[in-house]
Amino acid sequence: MSFPDATTAYIGLGANLGEPARQVLDAIDRLARLNGVKLSAASSLYRSTALISPYSATPQNDYCNAVAAIETELSPQNLMAALLAIETGMGRLRTHQRWSSRCIDLDLLLYGDCLIDEPGLTVPHPEITKRNFVLIPLAELNPQVMIPAVGEAGKLAAAIGSDGIQRWDDAA
Repeated sequence: MSFPDATTAYIGLGANLGEPARQVLDAIDRLARLNGVKLSAASSLYRSTALISPYSATPQNDYCNAVAAIETELSPQNLMAALLAIETGMGRLRTHQRWSSRCIDLDLLLYGDCLIDEPGLTVPHPEITKRNFVLIPLAELNPQVMIPAVGEAGKLAAAIGSDGIQRWDDAA
């Protein structure tokens, strides 16, 4: 399947409840089955230490993270709606509390070279440059991909370092 007017987009995936690796793989499979989407590649799975939440003192389980590259004919808004539908279909209940544990999280990281800032959608993802669990798998897929107005994923991943993250298979 190919789309004449396809845009390359990158999706960040993460989970830390239930069986995180299985859930991330399930989400990648669901992403690949979306109408108007062709899965190009998926990164390795990574285990990362949960961010320390300023909203809760309760420690969280480690996350399983990955990044998927897709070709899509969907608009950024329709793609975001499809990602939210996948989350809902997998049992995610969204709350207003940020950085909470979740069974699945799908983030639209990049959509071509677009800069989007509107209610409910900011691309590139506003935290992309602060998160090694996003930059490292993104750079694994395409170290030269440009994060608009910021720089190359590979250079940013090298600069941020790998503290608190390792490949899922290597994690004990």
